[in-house]
Amino acid sequence: MLLTGQANDLGVNPIETTNRFLGDTALRVLLITLAITPVRDITGYVPLTRFRRMAGLFAFFYVCAHLSSYLGLDLFFSLAKLWKDIVKRTYITLGMSAFALLLPLALTSTNAAIRRLGPKRWTQLHALIYPAAILAVIHHIFMAKGFQLMPLIHALILAFLLGWRMVKWLRKNTHPGA
Repeated sequence: MLLTGQANDLGVNPIETTNRFLGDTALRVLLITLAITPVRDITGYVPLTRFRRMAGLFAFFYVCAHLSSYLGLDLFFSLAKLWKDIVKRTYITLGMSAFALLLPLALTSTNAAIRRLGPKRWTQLHALIYPAAILAVIHHIFMAKGFQLMPLIHALILAFLLGWRMVKWLRKNTHPGA
């Protein structure tokens, strides 16, 4: 991205290009974070789960960069304009809702937070990643103008990842010994 910007190759709307790059990266890292458990289950490589929290924090970093780019470069830090966009544009409402769900996850990503909340409540809180990811994908689909393939690919990847978890949950709860 930096090299592209230095080469003056950000297109006719460099702000939009920057904002979309950051948003796409945030969504992809979020999907990678959600993919760690299925990859662990398929490969049996348990140490992979050590990277899940770090990947989630990277995703949140890119979400914050995406939001900062939008707020700073598009809206010039006007909270009034931000509120107007949230109310007026469905895709902004969806994106801000996803951010609101991810914020407590980032704030409670420490070992101390796990101890304070207790593992069960911490796990329940961190299940917010699922609706946040759904909102993020829908935000991407609604934001895209015309038919674009990448939002649909992201939706299919998320559907697979959530489907994997659903099947795993159903097997566990319908066959308690399995």
